[in-house]
Amino acid sequence: MSIVSPSLISAIPIGIGATLTFDLWAQFLRYAFKVTPSNLCLVGRWLRYMPAGIFRHSNIAAASPKRAECAVGWIAHYMIGITFAIAFVAFMGNDWLQRPTLIPAIVYGVVTVLAPFAIMQPSFGFGFAAAKLPNPAQV
Repeated sequence: MSIVSPSLISAIPIGIGATLTFDLWAQFLRYAFKVTPSNLCLVGRWLRYMPAGIFRHSNIAAASPKRAECAVGWIAHYMIGITFAIAFVAFMGNDWLQRPTLIPAIVYGVVTVLAPFAIMQPSFGFGFAAAKLPNPAQV
């Protein structure tokens, strides 16, 4: 007996696709409106400091770089996207996979996009929604 259901396995490409869509949107915003995309190397740096018990920084950009932080950040970015998709499919159930509807996916997507503003940016020392930075819209 397997504890991993086929519906949860099918969430993996959903998570990859959603994360890729997020990344493509970030590139559109970058070129169309000069909005700087997230620096996933900083995500990797944040994660690489965690084994030392450091979970919050006064300014992560000033923290010493860590080996492979960019690779760690990009891998974590996609793993988080997959994890969010697995949680969504587990919550919505197999029926949603058989007959997906747009509204729950959009609402969940918006909520998960807001997570970095409430978790990651404060941990980086940037404040909620990067409020401590000179130009929060450019984070």
